[in-house]
Amino acid sequence: MEPVKIGLLGLGTVGGGTVNVLSRNADEITRRAGRDIVISHAAAKEYNAEIPGLNKIGNISDDAFAVVDDPDVDIIVELIGGYSPALELVMRAIENGKHVVTANKALIAVHGNEIFAAAQKHGVTVAFEAAVAGGIPIIKSVREGLAANQIEWVAGIINGTSNFILTEMLLKNRDFNDVLVEAQALGYAEANPAFDIEGIDAAHKLTIMASIAFGIPLQFDKVFKEGITEIEKQDVAYAAELGYKIKHLGITRKIDDGIELRVHPTLIPNKRLIANVDGVMNAVLVKGDAVGSTLFYGAGAGSEPTASAVIADIVDVVRALTTDPENRVPHLAFQPSAMSDIAIKPMEEVETGYYLRINAADQPGVLSDVATILGDLSISIEAIIQKEPEEDATLVPVIFLTQKIVEKNMNKAIAKIEALETVDGKVRRIRMESLA
Repeated sequence: MEPVKIGLLGLGTVGGGTVNVLSRNADEITRRAGRDIVISHAAAKEYNAEIPGLNKIGNISDDAFAVVDDPDVDIIVELIGGYSPALELVMRAIENGKHVVTANKALIAVHGNEIFAAAQKHGVTVAFEAAVAGGIPIIKSVREGLAANQIEWVAGIINGTSNFILTEMLLKNRDFNDVLVEAQALGYAEANPAFDIEGIDAAHKLTIMASIAFGIPLQFDKVFKEGITEIEKQDVAYAAELGYKIKHLGITRKIDDGIELRVHPTLIPNKRLIANVDGVMNAVLVKGDAVGSTLFYGAGAGSEPTASAVIADIVDVVRALTTDPENRVPHLAFQPSAMSDIAIKPMEEVETGYYLRINAADQPGVLSDVATILGDLSISIEAIIQKEPEEDATLVPVIFLTQKIVEKNMNKAIAKIEALETVDGKVRRIRMESLA
């Protein structure tokens, strides 16, 4: 049987890893796929000539569209990233009747609906396991392994850069900016780290997971996004004192009147396994009605972990090449005709617990005033810590943990607390989840 020919777009970190792993594990991959898989044509503006296996590629140029238009190529592997020209290349490949494998979470999250519609029209597959959580097979697990379940919620540490920063702040009592500089030096964060630390990268991935979990269209524009830039080391320390860790979570939950879709710093009880995922590692917790809670853990980025997911997709596509398009696994887990356009809940309607840190005047009555404001809005207090003031200080930090309350009521409470003459500056608010 003729080998399956791959057209590879991009020879950067993930592209190089894909070439390396395909070459190194060629025999094992062939045993699994049932056919040889070769990279016959690749395109890259720049690449490392020392990539193992590079010499086995039939043709390398700088023209990505020439690869997409190559009639001998069966599968296009898009590892360029970003929106353009990735979108144009993927759509052209689909129009040419070629299957596509991509690691591009931004492309899928923002343009996936039109990409999958085009793929269905032309009878081809678009596979994207590597777009979420690197080497962790979370897409396949939720889409296929948990197909018997009604998924209740998904919560994930899905950005290694943010997790590294929060871990260092906790373990070494370091400031955010100090750790960010180190993350950039280590290559975990880009020169412009906004995608990571502001939650945009995690929101791309959460958009995809929510669609697969609940059978809804991809809706990146409706994700609530809050980054970690305002988290201070004292918040990390106070959370630890209360038995919690702060993690930057992507959370999606299906409830009676809609679906929650949010990325933000979150207090998690120490006893949860996901609270103990440190450094640049990723983890995704999925709750199904039949299976209960399942935790998926591993490397969320990197050359070979991501290449592992890319090649797994290639193998899946190769296995299904002779399958009728209507009998293939649906792109977003549910048959296109069965997708539901359930409303995404605005953040102000979401119900969760809260950590509040207030800088209050060191005088009687302040706690009573704050408690009255919370009580008037039916916000129950779960715990309070009042720290000793530093020498000659006129302000003292007070920490409140609250039980669950709808966000719009907490917004009202915070506005009233900040208006008190005995409270200085903004109230630090961090949401809490038990993940039970």
